[in-house]
Amino acid sequence: MARVKGAMMTRKRRNKILKMAKGYWGAKSKHFKMANEQVMKSLTYAYVGRKQKKRNFRQLWIARINAACKMNGMNYSTFMHGLKLAGIEINRKMLAEMAVNDKAAFTALTEIAKAKLA
Repeated sequence: MARVKGAMMTRKRRNKILKMAKGYWGAKSKHFKMANEQVMKSLTYAYVGRKQKKRNFRQLWIARINAACKMNGMNYSTFMHGLKLAGIEINRKMLAEMAVNDKAAFTALTEIAKAKLA
């Protein structure tokens, strides 16, 4: 059986990494070894970032809901507890959207929560 040389696949693999490293500073975009290290690190950052994005948005929504609750004379935790007692299941993303864009509806929700807590 004839010997198979790996030059073509090796070049292909290296070019793929170098293409991913396009735009990196200095040798990180030119030299395969440095580019490979940086691409692996970048992919790790991207993976972690996708997880952190979810946390950051939840944090933002809670901060917005809390600010709107304070304007209506209660805090976030009592508001959420009141909604739970009232049987209102609405997610934090929608609550935050209401707090910013539909203050009247949010005020109505806080009144419902207050009534259930009293």
